[in-house]
Amino acid sequence: MTTVAAPPQARRTEPLGTSLIERGLLTHAQLEWALGIQGVTGSRLGSILISAGLVRRLDVYRVLSESWNCPFVDLTLTDIDRSLLVRLDARRLADELWIPVQRLADGSVLVATAERPERGRAQVIAAVLGLPVRLVATTDWDIRRAIGQCFADAILDEATLGLWRRDEDHSARRVLSSVQAVVAIAVALFIAEAFLIAPIGSTVILSAVIGVGFLVSVLFKFIVCMVGSRYEYAESVSKDDIAALSDNELPLYTILVPAYREANVVGALMANLSRLEYPPDKLEILLLLEADDAETRAAAIAAKPPETVTIVTVPPGQPQTKPKACNVGLFLARGEFLVIYDAEDRPEPDQLKAALVAFARADERQVCVQAALNYFNAGENALTRMFTLEYSFWFDYMLPGLEAMRLPIPLGGTSNHFRTDALRRLGGWDPFNVTEDADLGIRSAALGETVGVISSTTFEEANSAYGNFIRQRSRWIKGYLQTTLVHLRHPVELVRTTGWTKTLGFALLVGGTPLSFLFVPPLYLLFAITMIVGPKAVARFFPGWVLWVSVACLIVGNAMMIYVSMMGVFKRRRYRLVLWALANPFYWLLHSIAAYKALWQLIVKPHYWEKTEHGLTSDIAARPDLP
Repeated sequence: MTTVAAPPQARRTEPLGTSLIERGLLTHAQLEWALGIQGVTGSRLGSILISAGLVRRLDVYRVLSESWNCPFVDLTLTDIDRSLLVRLDARRLADELWIPVQRLADGSVLVATAERPERGRAQVIAAVLGLPVRLVATTDWDIRRAIGQCFADAILDEATLGLWRRDEDHSARRVLSSVQAVVAIAVALFIAEAFLIAPIGSTVILSAVIGVGFLVSVLFKFIVCMVGSRYEYAESVSKDDIAALSDNELPLYTILVPAYREANVVGALMANLSRLEYPPDKLEILLLLEADDAETRAAAIAAKPPETVTIVTVPPGQPQTKPKACNVGLFLARGEFLVIYDAEDRPEPDQLKAALVAFARADERQVCVQAALNYFNAGENALTRMFTLEYSFWFDYMLPGLEAMRLPIPLGGTSNHFRTDALRRLGGWDPFNVTEDADLGIRSAALGETVGVISSTTFEEANSAYGNFIRQRSRWIKGYLQTTLVHLRHPVELVRTTGWTKTLGFALLVGGTPLSFLFVPPLYLLFAITMIVGPKAVARFFPGWVLWVSVACLIVGNAMMIYVSMMGVFKRRRYRLVLWALANPFYWLLHSIAAYKALWQLIVKPHYWEKTEHGLTSDIAARPDLP
């Protein structure tokens, strides 16, 4: 749109506003309100009217085309000559909002534009096409829709294989490198031979390794949490910091919402995003839906989304994963900054502004800030209580501790705020990694970039069904295993790039977490046998020191995790959940089930995305507001 913002001290009715009033599409009162918003935000009048739902987008652009003395074309009813698109950059077309439509009889090209068709613009486009052009007007949405349709194959190819082509070693498309495969086979053969030659001795050594490994993994998390407990967020943002932001200086912000089979929560999503305290005309919300998900699409349309929401169809193709959908959104995103939200999320209203304050304080190497996640249905059942305990210590102590110690931060699946250009430089998300968020955080560190955390919370739905929990956690753990294998393909290079401390921190956190879950059942089994038959009977097969070291590691490790779990909910003032931390040993058994399932899936179907069902809690209806 091309209406120039009037200065606050000299507001006047713009030609667009006058034309809309003359056609009965706008009232004088509505125009005065919009001009008042324009004086504060500096936004275009048309954008304000459209985002507020006062005037249809189509009507605004038809009126603009008349004021531009330019014909209007409806791209939904016009065939585009795709031969004109050869060698054109789809992202440039989306950024600049123009697209070639047809060849004319005089040898020129008819080009649709959503910006004022000035002589300079026509000259730039003609230089790109190498042909004279004739500009016609259309809506920004129609141009982006046409780009999505005409470049669907290119967009899909980039979203799926872009990272693989640019940096094969940072893609999880291949589970094991050739060197890793050789090492894995050699280790497996060595262990098998050891058990054949000396089964008891091998069992003793393996038990000691498992016990010590479990304790080291848990001790690392405990130390990081203790550091985090003494460390307030480096990007702590106050209400005064946010109030100091000027609306007319705020950048365009893109929100990506990948959703698949989320028909039962997509309506609530619209309400949650409408609470964001950010000028609607400076928001671009891309709802990313799969081509085969007609139910969610119908529910989204029935919810009557505001004009700031664009429904984007993700081209069909394998792998059908959230990161692939996000890459499609990244391809089309126009915002200077970008954030990911899940369909059931309830971000705090000022979160976008808090992220901007954090970015303004950081240097250019900081590509992302992660908001904290917590749950609005914490008290629903035992599982949601344990979920809340875990997330509270993870986001309130673990991540701040990692940041304080300058260790790599694995991102959560939502509320990651990015500099859009920096995210593109990193290659976007890996569509073959089922924890694309954690992988991207580690990849940032491996490439010398940084990730921060901010003191803002997004509330989402805690898993309330045990089968659903196992499916979700097995995917997360499989993704951690994938990420470990990807980033340890060249360990020497990783150490050279990030240093020993960051490499060790990555190995203990991302690699150690799945291993600790895999170690839990044998440790619990040894502990149970010891309690049932007595230490002396067990000592006939196990040296006493191995038995007691293993049991001590199990007890001390669980005690530390119980303590940090208590700390997390205490900080959140959810005092009724504190004693639930004592159930952490049983909660870890659930993780162990998920871990063994993840290990099996890593072998047989590494890129399979286990869908987590949302909207299972009754609290969505009972508590539509933020806690």
